[in-house]
Amino acid sequence: MNRIVANALKTLRLVPRATLILMVLAAPVLAVPSMRADAGSTIDAPALKKTG
Repeated sequence: MNRIVANALKTLRLVPRATLILMVLAAPVLAVPSMRADAGSTIDAPALKKTG
């Protein structure tokens, strides 16, 4: 019984560290779509000039 409790406590001690590492790794991936959404509308190419 004590071994089960010890394993559970060891696992629970690792959870905050694992979440911190996952957040650091996932932050750039999650930030890219929000940065693209803030850029505004799509920039269109200038219209061709009609000559002649």
